[in-house]
Amino acid sequence: MQQRSHGQQTFTDLAVVKLGGPRTAATLGKIDAFVPWTALVAPIRKLPEYAKFIDDPSRPGQRPIDPVVMIKALFLQKLYGLSDPQIEEQLLDRVSFRRFVGLAQADKTPDETTFVKFRVRLREANLDTVIFDTILKAIDKQGLLLKEGTIVDATLLPQARVPQARGRKTCQKDDDGNPVTTRDPQASFTKKQGKTYPGYKLHAATDCSGIITDVITSTAKDHDSQYIDALVEEETRAVLADNAYSDRDRRERVESRGVATGIIYRRARGEKELSGWKKKFNRVVSRIRAVGEHPFAWMKKLMHFRSCRYRGMRRNDFDFVMTTAVYNVKKAVSLLG
Repeated sequence: MQQRSHGQQTFTDLAVVKLGGPRTAATLGKIDAFVPWTALVAPIRKLPEYAKFIDDPSRPGQRPIDPVVMIKALFLQKLYGLSDPQIEEQLLDRVSFRRFVGLAQADKTPDETTFVKFRVRLREANLDTVIFDTILKAIDKQGLLLKEGTIVDATLLPQARVPQARGRKTCQKDDDGNPVTTRDPQASFTKKQGKTYPGYKLHAATDCSGIITDVITSTAKDHDSQYIDALVEEETRAVLADNAYSDRDRRERVESRGVATGIIYRRARGEKELSGWKKKFNRVVSRIRAVGEHPFAWMKKLMHFRSCRYRGMRRNDFDFVMTTAVYNVKKAVSLLG
């Protein structure tokens, strides 16, 4: 499907074979060896844009770029927090990136519009969850999932704010006098440390090794505890969460299934302070539950996943799922290493 077959090297490729950062090349090499690319692109090849050329190789028209190249480029985007123009620029500039996605030096580099169209195809076909589940199966096959317990947590991802133009004291208005805003109409507001933020929340279930096993996207106003039941699997042995999830009915409901509850206690109404055994319980659980916060810290610090990149629930949900899928790959490679 690609204009030139993978592995078809030219003199230029041989000349730059030793170029590129060794640490980046080593990391990408481990990721390339771990991810089941064939399984990931199998459902993509069934999409009409690709299937019509597979069913009829002699069909006229411009062929789309190999989905292996595109899905690997999408992984690079999430791994390094790159926008569509940035990934195009990096593929043009970095030897290690071209080698990872399978582009020879003479191959045409996909432009930013191609990445936008590819992402839309995956999103409309709901392939983000398929990709997430395929990677999770590969991780489980390596024996890296610790199914002893589920840690539930959530993080706020605010909508990126557009800075006001210098010297402008009032907001811009349209012809009808209504203020022009870039705020996402599907996002909602929440308060954090006294400040109000518009955006979305990422709710995640994490195993005790730091692998994310499930994700749910909601608007910012939804309380964290609304999604704990949907995130906790039936076969888990324990549930761990912070005091935002503390509820007597929830504890009883979880324990009735034979599941241990490791939910942090908080003071009840009229209670001046927690009893001694609750304080000890909270200290023990907090040390274990901290593993559930590590993925958020990793993604925000190392993958630059600090705010919403898109407008609309479904666009951001797709971005969240793909980012956590790539995080899982990076975490699995780290655990194996």
